[in-house]
Amino acid sequence: MPDTATREAVVIADVHDPADVHGVHAAEGHSRWTCLARRTGLHGRWEAVEWAWLPPGGVSGEHRHSRTEEVYFVLDGRGEITLDGRAYPVHPGSIVLTGLGRRHGLRNTGRQPLSWLVIEIPADAPTPTSTKDTTMDDSPHVSHAVVADLRRSGPVDAATVLTGPLRTVRVTRLLPRGTAELAARDVEHTVYVTDGAGTAEAGATTVALAPGVSVTLPLGTAARVLAGDDGLEYFHAVLDVPSGEEHQ
Repeated sequence: MPDTATREAVVIADVHDPADVHGVHAAEGHSRWTCLARRTGLHGRWEAVEWAWLPPGGVSGEHRHSRTEEVYFVLDGRGEITLDGRAYPVHPGSIVLTGLGRRHGLRNTGRQPLSWLVIEIPADAPTPTSTKDTTMDDSPHVSHAVVADLRRSGPVDAATVLTGPLRTVRVTRLLPRGTAELAARDVEHTVYVTDGAGTAEAGATTVALAPGVSVTLPLGTAARVLAGDDGLEYFHAVLDVPSGEEHQ
């Protein structure tokens, strides 16, 4: 399991000691997994923020989401996501938003390991009965889902597909010595470093940032992100926490 700590109410985790998993979603074979943040300790309706890994040829079995919605963000490797029986290629930077009632699975089609982030969120609505096609960039139409290159498309509004509280997902690139201010007011943030190095300052706590490090800001906290000499890139997701709906 990851080396996870809570300092000044900020949740810090990394992917350097994942668990081995066999038969994920009823598929044969070996995979790796670690939880970066979970509902406990947060106020918003997160289910979990996770990191997952498949070897070449590995499969995360197809399954239907009857209660939650899910976001995949591909970090490394190449693969194929199946959405309701149709296959779509994915690569580093690909984001997949899968709505309630959809069925999906993932296969590593490359020669290198495939790794990706998973954000799972409880849905707000029953399984949809109408179809809604959303296309980003040159991606094909997918019912109640989005497949996009997040680095090319820019920020994605998750509310265009998902019914739950997840809002903006983006990739942020800071120039060398650049800074970004994150404040968890009516929202919570999760950040995962994909490239470069730097620090995150939250109150009296300073966290070293490097690829594989995650920082999650619960409601009422704030952090200043500072890039190092070579810049810093991170995946960033924002979840609404409406007043009166907070929970532990």
